[in-house]
Amino acid sequence: MGDRTLENLEPVEVFKYFEEISNIPRGSGNEKEISDYLVSFAKKHNLDVIQDRALNVIIKKPVSRGYENSPGIIIQGHMDMVCEKKSGIEHDFMKDPIKLRVVDDMLYATGTTLGGDDGIAVAMGLAILASESIAHPPIELVVTTSEETGMDGSLALDPKNVSGKTLINIDSEEEGMLLVSCAGGCSSRTNIPIIWEDMNRNFDAFVIEIEGLKGGHSGAEIHKGRANSNKLLARLLKGLSSKINFNISSINGGSKQNAIAREARTVICVNNKDKSLLKEQVFSFEKIFKEEFKKADPDLKVNLKTAGEKPKKALNNETTKNVINFLYLVPNGVQSMSMDIEGLVESSLNLGIVQTKENSVEIISSIRSSVGSIKENIFDTITAIANLTNGKVVAESAYPEWKYNSDSKIREIFIDVYEKLFGKKPLVTAIHAGLECALFEEKFNGQLDMISFGPTMFGVHTADEHLSIPSTQRTWKYLVEILKALK
Repeated sequence: MGDRTLENLEPVEVFKYFEEISNIPRGSGNEKEISDYLVSFAKKHNLDVIQDRALNVIIKKPVSRGYENSPGIIIQGHMDMVCEKKSGIEHDFMKDPIKLRVVDDMLYATGTTLGGDDGIAVAMGLAILASESIAHPPIELVVTTSEETGMDGSLALDPKNVSGKTLINIDSEEEGMLLVSCAGGCSSRTNIPIIWEDMNRNFDAFVIEIEGLKGGHSGAEIHKGRANSNKLLARLLKGLSSKINFNISSINGGSKQNAIAREARTVICVNNKDKSLLKEQVFSFEKIFKEEFKKADPDLKVNLKTAGEKPKKALNNETTKNVINFLYLVPNGVQSMSMDIEGLVESSLNLGIVQTKENSVEIISSIRSSVGSIKENIFDTITAIANLTNGKVVAESAYPEWKYNSDSKIREIFIDVYEKLFGKKPLVTAIHAGLECALFEEKFNGQLDMISFGPTMFGVHTADEHLSIPSTQRTWKYLVEILKALK
């Protein structure tokens, strides 16, 4: 493999495997190679392994001496990662490895997402399986596919292939925080049909771009008040439509339904006589946006330029109006706060993707809620807006909430070990994001005792994603001590 960037990082065994999997492209839906790597690892270490049709991998390691009477445990994470990159970065997520770099005490990629979510779970799991010195009960490492795009791996998992009754999920992103409940959710896919018309010869084409936003995880960071480029663009176009007649030729924004949209772009066709007014209006909105988001998104930019190539067709007046009205009216951001857990977002909506297709403009939003009825109400709201704008909506990739277990034994063990190691109590809380624990709870009929934890990461689902090395060291030590305590 040659020189390793992380060769001297502690814990060596964890970062060794993290670097190995970082060399394997593993975006959601492109997991065959990483799945096969995990199977090869198991065979190399003479461990029983199952690779199912969804490419989930289950690796089983026998009990350590002295733990023969201990119930089996499941260590769980997902092999796929969100593929985001900075503008101007050349990186093919289908074939290129992640280029790792260490800056002070943080681990970054170079211009792309790091894949710490959830590569660190895979790396820790492999390090445990490869170890000959860590004491533990019977272990099943369950590594799932396509978690980031709908938890398809967990949905396809056959519970008959897993025997443990205690599950440790390593997919949390803040050290010292133990997750014991999570939101459920679904995606709404709206298509607004397009009626095309030839571009007016007296019109010129202009590009309006919104960029420079921080983005972030649409669950864990939805409460931070960051701008959504799709909503800003809709607001700009709505305001512009009251001043100027124009037609949209194309509109696109965001790249992932579960990431707050960082960039959006539209090409509009405008009468030549309105060029000056267009420029005035666009930069007026830039000034407004910059003032409103000067703290949350200080690098926000609104660009206006002449289109390099004049489009031959555009959406007709009715379609243009429908698209703008839907994007302007559809909710986005925090919808309600929990009355049970202070500071916890109860429900939210993220306008993740806008895409112009041949016959429709497609809009995908991610709905999250810890209350099933509120989730349904948000979807019904989207449906009502779509009905007003000639759109059709379908719900996809629904997943349940993970309910709090008041009798959890694994939670008490995690709390006790944490206090002994670090001299303070951990934060036991819920998260406003989907965790695979919810699907495992449903699939195993509520018979699993579960908890989720992990090291501290920043900028997850963005090209600025980075992982704290000291936190990883402490989290690894914590996990090893947890396994020892499960006797």
